[in-house]
Amino acid sequence: MTAPDPGRVLRRALIAWGLGHIALGRGGVGRALLLTEGVAAAVVAWLTLGLADSSAYLVPFLAGMAFIVAWGWQAIDAYRAAHQLEAARSPAPERSPAAAMGWLSLPLLIWGAGFWVIGAGSASPAAVLDAFVTDWTDGDLRDTWPPGVVREADAAAAALGSGADPFRDVRIRVVSADGSRAEAVAEAIHFERRESQFLWVFAGSELVPVADDRVLTLQLRARPVELPGGGGIGAVQWELESAEAG
Repeated sequence: MTAPDPGRVLRRALIAWGLGHIALGRGGVGRALLLTEGVAAAVVAWLTLGLADSSAYLVPFLAGMAFIVAWGWQAIDAYRAAHQLEAARSPAPERSPAAAMGWLSLPLLIWGAGFWVIGAGSASPAAVLDAFVTDWTDGDLRDTWPPGVVREADAAAAALGSGADPFRDVRIRVVSADGSRAEAVAEAIHFERRESQFLWVFAGSELVPVADDRVLTLQLRARPVELPGGGGIGAVQWELESAEAG
């Protein structure tokens, strides 16, 4: 009996785990791989739902990368197994195996880039502040942040005036943080030119920000995160709890 073409086996293996092995007549291995794919995909989804937006965001991200690597590994294994039957197959595959493997770049690109659209948004105080500052400067705080925070932030923005860019000379930074709470401030600043030295020899100058007034004080807290169905691994999500203008 003529052995399956390795290129065709590879393409089937890239559709779903184990299909290439089934095409080789290794039904037991193929069905086990197919079942493993379902379980692995469910685990990645479970971890993503529970941890993607937490301090443990790397866990689901790396799990997804491992899933894609395993996808490629089982396809290559099926392709190599088909090549071992070289004496019974035609000398040239119908299509390039390299082109078929190139399709794996699509899920790799989608996961590698798309994960960060939903992931790590609440992983740290800095990440939460970044999202808050974007909404604050755009005037789009409502429906996203607590009403008390919106009220105080609007009051602080009004105190800055209504110029072309009232936030131009405002600096926001985290001033204190531990494992459960953090404080950040928005300050009105100006810049002063100060003397400096380059390589301890060449004289120069630099602009240094100097705080004038505190515009807004922000309190953040870390909330423990549980995986769907219960249980946690010590991960937390940071959230903006309160704000005070002035």
